[in-house]
Parts: sequence; C-alpha cells; structure tokens
Amino acid sequence: MRELLNRASRPLADAVAERRVPGGVLGVADASGEQAMRAFGRAQVLPVERGMEEGSWFDLASLTKVIFTTTRILQLAGEGVLDLDAPLRSVVPDFAQHYPESWLQRVTFRQCLGHQTGFPGVFPLYTYGQDPDLLRQFVLHRHWREGPPVYSDINFILLGIVLERLEGKAIREMDPGPGFAWGAKPEEAAATERCPWRGRVLVGEVHDENCAALQGAGHAGLFGTASAVLNYAFDVLNVSTLLPATVSLMREKLSERRTHGWERRHSGWSGGDGCSEETIGHTGFTGTGLWIDFARGRAWTLLTNRVHPTRHFDSGILPLRRAVGDLVSQ
Repeated sequence: MRELLNRASRPLADAVAERRVPGGVLGVADASGEQAMRAFGRAQVLPVERGMEEGSWFDLASLTKVIFTTTRILQLAGEGVLDLDAPLRSVVPDFAQHYPESWLQRVTFRQCLGHQTGFPGVFPLYTYGQDPDLLRQFVLHRHWREGPPVYSDINFILLGIVLERLEGKAIREMDPGPGFAWGAKPEEAAATERCPWRGRVLVGEVHDENCAALQGAGHAGLFGTASAVLNYAFDVLNVSTLLPATVSLMREKLSERRTHGWERRHSGWSGGDGCSEETIGHTGFTGTGLWIDFARGRAWTLLTNRVHPTRHFDSGILPLRRAVGDLVSQ
C-alpha cells in the first residue's frame, strides 16, 4: 500500500511544487481496511502560513451529497420510510403547493439523487437573504422553470429538507457520522477562499455560500479528514455498517454518468481511465474527491484546498485528479 501511495502521490507533489494548489492529502485504502496517506504543502497561506498534515480537516463540499445525504436517503428507502419513486411531496406536502399543475409536483427522490430533474445548475440562493427558514420556504415555493436535466445543488438542498422533515431537526443538529462534523477548529483545518461576501479567509467554516446562508443543507457543509473519508469508503466496500441494498443502489446505473447520488465511470471523468467499470466517485468544489473501485477492492481520496486563497485561478484540478486516479489504478 505504501508503494502504491508513493507512486500515486507524484502528481500532487508536482502540483504543490508548481503552486497550482497550496496543499493536499492523498489517501488510499483497500477492502482489508489497510490505509496509507501522505500530506503535501500548506494548509493555509493567508493571512498566516501553516503546513498541511495527514489529519488536517477539509471542507468536503459536495462530498456531503454522497457521504451524508445520499447514504441517509437510501437507508431510509431500505427501511421503508420513503419510496424512491414517490414524489417529494409524499414527505414535504407543501412543496410547490401553489402550482398544482407544475412539473414540480412530480419530482421524485430518485430523480433528485440522479440529477434527472429540471432545476438550474447554479442558483445564488444566498443573495436572496440570510434568514435560513425563509430561504427554505423560497426553495419550496419558488416556481422553478423546468430546464434540461443538469447537475444541480437544488436537488440535494431539497433532499436535505426531506431529512429535516423526517427527523424533526436541522441538518446541523444531526449526527454526520464517525469522523465527520459540520465545522472544524481553524487551527486543524485547511483554509478555503478569501470570501468577498464574508470579508475573510474561511477556515473551519463552510465555503459554499448557499449552505452558509441556509445554516446547513444537504448539498454541502460536511467536514472530515482523509482517514474519515477512507473509513466511510471501507464501509461501502465491505457493506459493513450499510444495508446491502443501500450499496447496491449506490452502484445502480441511472444514466450514462450517474448512479443514485454518485458518478459512475465514463470517458474523461475525474477518476481517470485506469479504474474498472465498477467504480463510483464524486468531487467537491473546494478541491476534494472520493473514488471507490469495487472490482479492485480499492478506494482513494484526494483532498486539496485548491480554492485557497481564491477560486479564480486555474489549479488544473481535473487533470490532477485523473492523473492520481490512473496511478492508483495501475
């Protein structure tokens, strides 16, 4: 495992040396539970400098969608609490209540998981106010125009609201799982962006603006270390703490690129070309990613702070992810 890690970490070491990313942690694991990881570069460069550590906490961004939200929704489906092919209104009856003939009335849990709805790809919800309860009502009662199916955070913001209704508490009050949290101590966290809206470098607080305004959401907000992410991947590989049906749905093809919540291997994807067809993965905007190859019994996570101190810079994150994936899969 250590030899594999040394080989696969070369692209990350080069990216740090060339100042394309401040720092990162690469971790690999197999179905036996063996892990190896290595840290490179700096966790923060502004306003102070700190070195990256193997145990640094990262804002996992959209890995929240798969590690937390997808897993919970699929577990609830397996327990019979909800029907994936039922409309969201079966749990949230006030969703789109003012538009009885709208396409919104027919949106299902499965469609949201697979990004097969008509919601917009990007929507700056946080610019409409900072009251989290009012913003939830905005999401539920806006007459969203139906567009072509695209990857959309709105799908998972809605699934987060579903979880809140079922559990009777806000997402930030829910247990995010072993090794995960909804924030991190600044001295232990990799910094993200110098945010022009909040007027500071974000360290240990969520980077995603919509999640910050909602004070917790289903699409972003989870924090964790490389070890925690690999432990989760081990559970998926071994179906050790998850229902077999949950893992089966994570692997089930919904489209050429997607399963329930996850991406599946396709041409040009972030996991590289060397992995098997039985590989799923997901990335996060802050520079994070997790990939699980069931055929090889192997998982890897590449966590970087590529948006620090700004997102407005070509970090080369996609070719970096693909290069690492190809070396892990050799």
